[in-house]
Amino acid sequence: MSTAVRDRGRWRPALDRPALAALLLGLAGFGYRLVLTLLTVPVSNSDEATFGLAALHIAAGREHPVFLYGQRYMGMAEAYLAAPLVAVAGPSWPVLRLPLLALWAVFVFLAYRLTRRICAPWFAVLVVGLLALGPERVLRDQLQAVGGRPEVKPAVLAILLVAVGLADGRVRFRPLAAGAAGLLAGLAVWSDWLIVPYLAAAVLLLAWVLRRELLGRCGLALAAGLAVGAAPLIVDSLRAPPGQDSLTVVRRISRDAGATPPLAERLHGGLLEGVPLATGLCPAGGCARWQQWFGVAYPVLLAAAAVLALVAYRRAAARPAADRVGPAAQLALVAGAGLTLAAYVRSPLAATDPLNNARYLSVLQLSLPVALWPLWVAARRAWRGPAGAAGRLAGASATAALAGLTATALAATGLFVAGLGPLRAEERQARQLADVVRRAGLRAVYGEYWTCNRLVFHTAEEVVCGVLDGRLMPGQNRYRPYWRRVALADRPGYVLVAGGPADLRLRELLGPRAGAALLAEVGRYRVYHPETAVRPWR
Repeated sequence: MSTAVRDRGRWRPALDRPALAALLLGLAGFGYRLVLTLLTVPVSNSDEATFGLAALHIAAGREHPVFLYGQRYMGMAEAYLAAPLVAVAGPSWPVLRLPLLALWAVFVFLAYRLTRRICAPWFAVLVVGLLALGPERVLRDQLQAVGGRPEVKPAVLAILLVAVGLADGRVRFRPLAAGAAGLLAGLAVWSDWLIVPYLAAAVLLLAWVLRRELLGRCGLALAAGLAVGAAPLIVDSLRAPPGQDSLTVVRRISRDAGATPPLAERLHGGLLEGVPLATGLCPAGGCARWQQWFGVAYPVLLAAAAVLALVAYRRAAARPAADRVGPAAQLALVAGAGLTLAAYVRSPLAATDPLNNARYLSVLQLSLPVALWPLWVAARRAWRGPAGAAGRLAGASATAALAGLTATALAATGLFVAGLGPLRAEERQARQLADVVRRAGLRAVYGEYWTCNRLVFHTAEEVVCGVLDGRLMPGQNRYRPYWRRVALADRPGYVLVAGGPADLRLRELLGPRAGAALLAEVGRYRVYHPETAVRPWR
């Protein structure tokens, strides 16, 4: 990656050409995301606001939540990371997202280092270039504080790099490295259960590298780190009422996802929609047919990557572990992707709503290097080594596939950037709504789920909001103290989507008083302040 160069008696590292190219591409991707972070793109929502409110509570020392309010399975690492910034700068969307931007930078750096170690330098540059791009679906998973994905991906890559470093002797403090890997694994499990397939593969690789040392200090350090990292999850599960521990809740959610659609529908939603969306080849609205090719090719590429890794491992079987750990790491990434994809395709969610549920495949970015490695190998062998007509054809096809993938990702990113206008208008409208509610003197309001916590965060809790459903009955109130505070208000306001079920129901209950109760219309929202509270559940 770098070489030491003497300069006036000092040694300084000099980047080689692949490292310099990767650095420039990474900086471009970082700058792109920094601008979007400052613009609050992608737009905020109430799920993200819940993390922001938790960060506000943590910063004030009021609460120290283990899981997302209203849940028992999504860890609050992102809220804890944002809390110091919120304490200094106050609550805002850019402040909430800055730690995620830093996590993305760490992820890309580790992806480059690992890809370079187990594959090839210039191929690692290609991977960084693809990761630097990003349409809306990818950016939501990277920049929105909605839990899990931004922090667990760097953790997996770090564990794999620790395993590689332990195998080739570059990591000297072995117990310390094993303990750090265990700590990262524990934190990742607490943060997001979706990463378990990748974590299992990475920890197995680490255990294979350590082998005999597992019975000594390294094994003890690994177990201790894992226990410390997962301590919030473990302690909460021990204290939880029967059936409310995190693992049981996750199992129940998976079991109650609904009737299972036919396999063909789940494969279509998981492969043809989910994989291209998760890898940044499609706009958030869905994939055109010409963009779905990568979903068809993905399982084939994973199988080819597994074959290449097994062949490389067998060739290095008689050599030291340092020569075998690269292929083993490739197999770990293949296994993580295969298990993740299989679990997703088994779920009804893959078929019922593939556009929204593609977020569950965002961790597949970890396996982008191994998925593209067979194409790179075929192209390189065809153009650099002796090859017959079949080899040339395979190389040309692989080159075309890599070029097509890059062009598709560029086009998806370009279309997203060209369409930022409506997203910026939506975010401005949310801020205007908060200003109107605040200027009207309302401090306790009722609203729908996707309005409430977003409004509370915009006003830094000057306004609190209780969630109602479309029938004006109590809805999904993640943070119960807000509901109780609004319940104590003699004359609460109502912030509802104009023409929506809740708006129509309120106007029905108000009758002729609806016009007088309407304070303002802000974009697609209506703000009401009736003379008497409307609480049909009472």
